[in-house]
Amino acid sequence: MPPATEGGPADKEDAKLLPLPRKLAVPPGAPARSSVPSVRYDLAVSGIGEADDGVPGDSGPREIFERGGASWYGIQFHQRKTASGERFDMMAMTAAHKTLPFNTRVCVRSLVNGSEVLVRITDRGPYAQGRIIDLSRGAAERIGLIGLGIKQVALTIIDREGMRCGGSEVEEDVAQAQAPAAAPAPARRQVKVPQRRRR
Repeated sequence: MPPATEGGPADKEDAKLLPLPRKLAVPPGAPARSSVPSVRYDLAVSGIGEADDGVPGDSGPREIFERGGASWYGIQFHQRKTASGERFDMMAMTAAHKTLPFNTRVCVRSLVNGSEVLVRITDRGPYAQGRIIDLSRGAAERIGLIGLGIKQVALTIIDREGMRCGGSEVEEDVAQAQAPAAAPAPARRQVKVPQRRRR
């Protein structure tokens, strides 16, 4: 019979597994082995009052209204009526939010790549947990969201002249150009129905 080689059955018999000790891994009062700072895992919360560091070209920090997941919707809702009464255009720079008033302008900043897009709120949603805004397909393409499906973003409400989004200053005229005038409802045609004759 040939001698057992290293790692063979003879070594397995010698190296037996020892039971784990029933002591604490770190003795009481000992310093922690890692000094990793705490992480904020719940991003889908209101961030009113928080300051953002801005992006290159911005004139300074701005307030973040909300942080969380952004999703997008497109062809399946194209030309359907939104909650505001407008027809949804999947290539327009619009979005759905649960609480913001219609026609509010919001700068959506990707927390993945720093790109930004200016959108106008025209619809309600999203209703999935952890998501704070639903972008149109056109807006989602601007910040590279199409391939990912869901992306972490920060929302800033554009409510003052001189605020910036996407590296350029937002003008007051843009808001008025984005909000289409409400079309008057078409008049109903009246049809006269002849009375039924009695028999």
